[in-house]
Amino acid sequence: MTLKELEKQLFALTPGEKNQAIQLLVQSLSNTWQGIEKTPGVCGGEARIAKTRIPIWSLVNYRILGASDVRILQDFPHLSAADLANSWAYAEAHPEEIEAAIARNEEA
Repeated sequence: MTLKELEKQLFALTPGEKNQAIQLLVQSLSNTWQGIEKTPGVCGGEARIAKTRIPIWSLVNYRILGASDVRILQDFPHLSAADLANSWAYAEAHPEEIEAAIARNEEA
């Protein structure tokens, strides 16, 4: 996608969607993701839901396998919809990292 194409899409967003886009850009530039942690020695240093041992790649993989957000929240009742939204945003911003983590863990 070119910057010109992105520009057209950005102008088509609602004010609320533009706000979310700005937040995503700021997060990606500052490399801080609300509710997401990376700690050496915890879950192999993979990105995970803060204060849990649930890696983002595992949630993404669960979704790829067909689980809906509702199903994920039922299976992980201590997670919130905000946790999932943060996970999906992180995964979207770091697709290579998530794909590599899924591949590594499928081999194991």
